[in-house]
Amino acid sequence: MKRYVYLTCTPEALVASMLPPEGFGMYLSTGTKKRNKGQTIFFEVDLEKIEHLIDMESLNKRCVPKEDGSPKSSVYLSVYRVLETIPLDAIKSLYLTTDHGTVLEIKKTPYEVSGEAANDLHLYQELCPVTPLVASGLPPSAFMKTLTDGSRPIVLPKLFFVELKLGELRTNPLYGSAEQLPYSNVGHLRDCLEILRGEYEKHMKTVQRIFSGILLYRTIESGFYLGAKDELYHYPYPTMKELEDINYEFFREI
Repeated sequence: MKRYVYLTCTPEALVASMLPPEGFGMYLSTGTKKRNKGQTIFFEVDLEKIEHLIDMESLNKRCVPKEDGSPKSSVYLSVYRVLETIPLDAIKSLYLTTDHGTVLEIKKTPYEVSGEAANDLHLYQELCPVTPLVASGLPPSAFMKTLTDGSRPIVLPKLFFVELKLGELRTNPLYGSAEQLPYSNVGHLRDCLEILRGEYEKHMKTVQRIFSGILLYRTIESGFYLGAKDELYHYPYPTMKELEDINYEFFREI
């Protein structure tokens, strides 16, 4: 049986498995007896590119079929500072799962910085290795670079985050309609965005320090971002119409 390696993001861990991505996502979300329930977010990792970073002897001994011949579901390889140690070129497709285990694959693409809009407001949910919700006047590439290039007192080795929808608040934080935004702290979000719009030297404002662990997939704007410094990869999230066409089961469950 083929073996796979996955980087799970919530929580952060490196896991070997004999299950392909769809089966692994189902296993994480629902468990072996369908008694578990919860969304998961994970990457597939190219095993050949990280063999020198992990204990292959242990993996070979532990990631083997069960006594009944069924595939081994999970073998934990690391649970600490995982994203930091994995080369970006070894990280492949991103997978999102619903509470019921339906899996959506999002392929990795180079990010086109030339298409970024200037002087815009954004809402970013950081997912790994830290998880605050941050309002920012920086586009994705500048946000990534600012947090990972060492120019600030607090620096991250790598970062994985997603851009969320702001609707009318993007251009009118105080009076724009928030009717379609299912956020629990809209009043505080408005204040943060207005501060960013008025203070041109301030580029980021923390909206929420603790991530609930549940990402509302319908609130995703442009997609997910992974990188460090000037190396940035984009996992573009489909529109609701595109999602309905390419993965109706996922669309129906979110």
